[in-house]
Amino acid sequence: METFLQYGKDALRINVPDHSKVIEPSHLEGLQDDKAAVMEALQHPIGVPPLREMVKATDKVAIVISDITRPTPNHKLVPWLIEELAHVPAEQFVIINGTGTHRDQTREEFVQMLGEEVVDKVRVINHHCHNKDELVNLGRISFGCDAYLNKEYVEADFRIVTGFIEPHFFAGFSGGPKGIMPGIAGIETILTFHNARMIGDPLATWGNMEHNPLQEMAGEVNRLCKPEFMLNVALNKDKEITQVFAGELFEAHKQGCAFAKEHAMVPVEQRFDVVITSNSGYPLDQNLYQAVKGMSAAHKIVKQGGTIIVASECSDGIPDHGNYAGILQLRKTPQEILELINDPSFSQFDQWQVQKQAVVQVWADVYVRSSLPDGLIEQAMLKPSANIDDTLQQLAHKYGESMSVAVLPLGPLTIPYVKGE
Repeated sequence: METFLQYGKDALRINVPDHSKVIEPSHLEGLQDDKAAVMEALQHPIGVPPLREMVKATDKVAIVISDITRPTPNHKLVPWLIEELAHVPAEQFVIINGTGTHRDQTREEFVQMLGEEVVDKVRVINHHCHNKDELVNLGRISFGCDAYLNKEYVEADFRIVTGFIEPHFFAGFSGGPKGIMPGIAGIETILTFHNARMIGDPLATWGNMEHNPLQEMAGEVNRLCKPEFMLNVALNKDKEITQVFAGELFEAHKQGCAFAKEHAMVPVEQRFDVVITSNSGYPLDQNLYQAVKGMSAAHKIVKQGGTIIVASECSDGIPDHGNYAGILQLRKTPQEILELINDPSFSQFDQWQVQKQAVVQVWADVYVRSSLPDGLIEQAMLKPSANIDDTLQQLAHKYGESMSVAVLPLGPLTIPYVKGE
């Protein structure tokens, strides 16, 4: 039968066996009037007074946004926030791009993310995790490191964090406190947040918030300099807003996570020989680093010794920035990579993504359908797939006519799990 995978800004058509199981989240239509829904949420938020009443006209207001690798509709959310706070002069806002360890965005990218009017009128800055002059040390935390956060955020009179909520492969769910930690944290704090012990904890996984060490650390750092207001949304496969969660950080995020869990997590009866997944299309599939999320979603339901095929356009390459590609070159096998990363003397940013990838690769073979040259995919210890239909035919010889196949068209926007595991 014919089905599709989200790929770049389009859909990739593939042919799979008729008995294949296509797994998608329950479809929700976008809100008919998303602006009205957001304004209502700002005026009647969860656990705090209306936003407009909380902010004085003299306040310096910091709005933290997620970077270009996330589909948060900040081109809508940020103008609506500024409209609701019309009594605050434009020059008293600062928009902080929560890059974490990712690259800066250009002005053109900011226009794409926020709209030209916002970029022309309001100061927009990139967060730089390595520049201590742009950070404030808020003190030692129980996880054994200092908590560094962006200086402009800390020194603002009123702080707002935006984002969107979906299952996350080690934090349980995205959004909420993650906008601050690691979004605008310093590199020392980020390295602890993503160290081998934290990432390797069995409770650091899709959809789990209970005793998840990453959520616990994010919460501790946020409480040192908590955003006074959170605005998060849920999205469907067309990146349309399906629900709005605004107000007190932890309570509003908790309600958003419950909503995402209900609609995005799908049970299956058993594991599959082959799982074909996307990486949710653009903007999440811009590079191979982010494609680890699609691999990790497929890992939830593939048999040990099975095969994952991930379709990720990788228009931004491996990418060139960061340590991901370099760490993958340090050893010859995924098992050796895991041993390296689990050595307490080893610490490099981006090791968390390599660690998650290696865990998947020790369990199953991973093929990648992308725009990357085969050589680059092979350098990452992955197998290139020029054509998914052809790769499936080759795998049928390995697994036999009864080869079981699952398809995740939306990639990590759907998180399948095996009942009872």
